[in-house]
Amino acid sequence: MTFYQNDSNDMAPDLALQLLQSGNERFINGLSANRDLLRKVAETKDGQKPFAAILSCMDSRAPAELIFDQGIGDIFNIRIAGNVVSPYVLGSLEYAVAIAGSKLIMVMGHSGCGAVAGACDDVKLGNLSGLLDEVKVCLPQETTETEDRSSKNKSFVNKVALLNVHHSVQQILAQSEIIREHVATGKIRIVPAMYDIATGIVSFHHEMVPA
Repeated sequence: MTFYQNDSNDMAPDLALQLLQSGNERFINGLSANRDLLRKVAETKDGQKPFAAILSCMDSRAPAELIFDQGIGDIFNIRIAGNVVSPYVLGSLEYAVAIAGSKLIMVMGHSGCGAVAGACDDVKLGNLSGLLDEVKVCLPQETTETEDRSSKNKSFVNKVALLNVHHSVQQILAQSEIIREHVATGKIRIVPAMYDIATGIVSFHHEMVPA
């Protein structure tokens, strides 16, 4: 199986999203694209043009390159527990779109997220406590689960995880003028997504727009 030769210079944002969707379809069907990774190492030694930047959780079961069947130099993979936003994450995303020319930002949460579960249980643990505070702001937004609002309720955790993805998207747009302008002018898209750790399927949700 051959694959599209990614070049973010002349790529439309919609095509960038399509490449990730197609890659996930290959992944869940066990059909990886043929790649000469050592050749890609040589081709990218003097520069890079990843077509997308993905902000996702550090969970070991959710590696973006594998989930989307991408190779060396294809995507920026920014990983942090709970896919939360910080000034350093924003700076990395701004570099991706304004300097490297990425056409898509994806914020991807996942089912069974430990960071979200920890936020649901009000876990306190060193520096992790501050990170979980970023997730906790989503708890009041989830109103459908009324009986068990702890990590024991998997449905509750997953609903909060999706709200947290949208919260991160909103933070990116609110806190980065560079990214907001790129979205407003159609240079890039920003898309929320959720990865199911049980099936390997990524679901894509309605993208947010600047206020």
